[in-house]
Amino acid sequence: MRPADGEGVRLAKRVADVVPCSRAEAERYIAGGWVEVDGVAVEDPATRVAPGQAVTLQAGAQAVEPLPVTILLHKPAGVDAAGALALLAPAAQEGTQRFLKRHLAKLVPAMPLETAASGLLVFSQDWRVLRKLVEDGARIEHEYVVEVGGHVSNEALERLNAPAGRAAPPKVSRQSEARLRIAGKAIRPGQVEAMCAAAGLAVVGLRRLRVGKVALAGLPVGRWRYAGEHEKF
Repeated sequence: MRPADGEGVRLAKRVADVVPCSRAEAERYIAGGWVEVDGVAVEDPATRVAPGQAVTLQAGAQAVEPLPVTILLHKPAGVDAAGALALLAPAAQEGTQRFLKRHLAKLVPAMPLETAASGLLVFSQDWRVLRKLVEDGARIEHEYVVEVGGHVSNEALERLNAPAGRAAPPKVSRQSEARLRIAGKAIRPGQVEAMCAAAGLAVVGLRRLRVGKVALAGLPVGRWRYAGEHEKF
């Protein structure tokens, strides 16, 4: 039975007594998701527990402060930024990294993606990653696959690859009669549609495959994973 408000003791104090360890170490164990109360992981050190409740430490527990995370989502088409954030649930996670509730706190979306588009969307808590994506955003290449209505003629392809006054215009290649690959730096939301419209093509599907060196790879639609330490944008 859970204690009523104001009853019991703080979980951090109980962990410090059970392990035993310092109160600061106890709070780090709890923040890391290593502490269970009656078999359920609890991440809030201020949680109050009754004397009869079982408080245990999971095997392999480490008293370290969890690091900020970067999350990669395969956003479905038609989902806006708020809806994309709602998809970051434990049930939709790919990979084996430990999920913590705090990983969803203060997540900042980087490199926006049109609501109508699908593909790689990046969220991060790490100020270093966010600074890289914002301050160096103009130098980071994006790669898209674009489905268009009708046939991509040679003339349309030439118009898409025309400089149009830009020093480094996106590079466009034809993958099939109705599919294009576009890779370029500083591609803004709506830019691909505008480029295609200027070449007489209507976009019917847009998917971002890559941001910098980080690719969507085999991540299924609607699923997400943590970016690895080795992955750099």
